[in-house]
Amino acid sequence: MEIISGNIDNFDSIISKGDVLVDFYAVWCGPCKMLAPELEEIKDKVQIVKVNIDENLELCKRFGVMSVPTLVYFKKDGSYIINIGYMRSEEILKFIGK
Repeated sequence: MEIISGNIDNFDSIISKGDVLVDFYAVWCGPCKMLAPELEEIKDKVQIVKVNIDENLELCKRFGVMSVPTLVYFKKDGSYIINIGYMRSEEILKFIGK
């Protein structure tokens, strides 16, 4: 997993390829901590990028992130889908169609 920390240009180049799951999280968020091991379970199936909301406010505004955890899955066609809240690894794979 890669942690994005303030470099929006790098973020754009990563998501432009598609098939990227972005985890908007906060270190103080309990459900975010519960989600972390679920993401570890699926990291071989999808590229995962973790974005700390407290360090990346512009990205949060850009994607309308107002609650954490928020998962945003960027598809190869340039579109994306959003889920707010904790999910188990199996649910995440269904969410992204894997």
